[in-house]
Amino acid sequence: MEVAIIGGGIVGLALALGLKQRGIESRVYEAAPEIREIGVGITLLPHAMRELTGLGLGEEARAAGIELHTSAFYNRFGQQIYSEPRGLAGGSPYPEVSIHRGRLHTLLHKAALERVGADRIHTDCQLAGMQQDEDGVTLAFRQTSTGEAMPPIRATIVIGCDGVNSATRKILHPDDQVVFTGINTWRGTTRRKPILDGRTYLRIGSIRTGKMVIYPIIDDIDGDGNQLINWVAEIEQPTSKMNDWNRGGKVEDFLSVYKGWKFEWLDVEKLILDAGTLLEYPMVDKDPLDRWTFGRVTLAGDAAHPMYPRGSNGSAQGLIDARALSECLARNLENPQAALKAYEAERLEPTGQVVRANRTSPPDIINIRVEELTGDRPFDNLDDFITHEELKALSEQYKRVAGFSATDLAKS
Repeated sequence: MEVAIIGGGIVGLALALGLKQRGIESRVYEAAPEIREIGVGITLLPHAMRELTGLGLGEEARAAGIELHTSAFYNRFGQQIYSEPRGLAGGSPYPEVSIHRGRLHTLLHKAALERVGADRIHTDCQLAGMQQDEDGVTLAFRQTSTGEAMPPIRATIVIGCDGVNSATRKILHPDDQVVFTGINTWRGTTRRKPILDGRTYLRIGSIRTGKMVIYPIIDDIDGDGNQLINWVAEIEQPTSKMNDWNRGGKVEDFLSVYKGWKFEWLDVEKLILDAGTLLEYPMVDKDPLDRWTFGRVTLAGDAAHPMYPRGSNGSAQGLIDARALSECLARNLENPQAALKAYEAERLEPTGQVVRANRTSPPDIINIRVEELTGDRPFDNLDDFITHEELKALSEQYKRVAGFSATDLAKS
């Protein structure tokens, strides 16, 4: 069996590694002309670290990032609403790690080159079409850098791991569109001294009045004790104008929202102004599909279930897809179409639940609820409005849906 993986990102490379572990050969076709360390930060929740550990990469990922100890929620006046220990500090069998996306991608790419084979990782290959028959799939590619047609490729099965703007998904679902509801984001990285203990994931404010997500991704980046801090500004606006994925961000487009956000422990406006990298993205997802698999072709990761990045859960769900798909194929080598359907049956509904939860009940529902109850004003005693137990219940509800509650992790 020869598996063609469309997309050489985090999920595509993890899938190639998972298949190789189980004795199944694959080839990866990435549209980018070369693999480079790009992007900003991501958070690997404990169930994501479980999957990387299964690939033998858990300790490398942990060493390349920062192990987080705490998740903390604040209002836009700098008052703490809720905090909880995370990862190993919270009793999980796996750590929670924040990391530069490029570092994680490089780690996976290096492992794939060594284990899967450098001759099986192809770049500069943009999917242009596919045709199935009784014996396999014929894939058409064009060279991304030149636009020239490439010789056709044959594969037993095809897995689309090519992200939110998946060419594979577009072939299977021609009317597919992203869903944008007026939330735009700006993402940056800033070098500065650690915030609080330097091991905390922060959510400040809400998307209604301006929200910031802030966490460290590289320790002691310059030898002077500074960290590289990843931050995301999220703003809901009554507009249909969607940010562009393909251009850098402009501070003047959003800085006014954060004027005056100066706390004893952090000057948010300065954090933004001191950014070395600034990108803009729309916050988009897609409606859950009722079908991923068409004969010998299926989808995984963001190609299958793009979700709002509000729970740090996209990478985890994609890595779980890769492991589940590898296991299904290993159990049913003689009938790969049946294996793809078994994978879909296992993963379609759980990921759909996470997509819906990220829209309606993400972790930052805590910030929104407190903002509503307090009238978006500073409070003297938060217990007058909502108890710690009620806030904890909101947090635990999301963990159960996303699959990283204490019970879920204890089973793994």
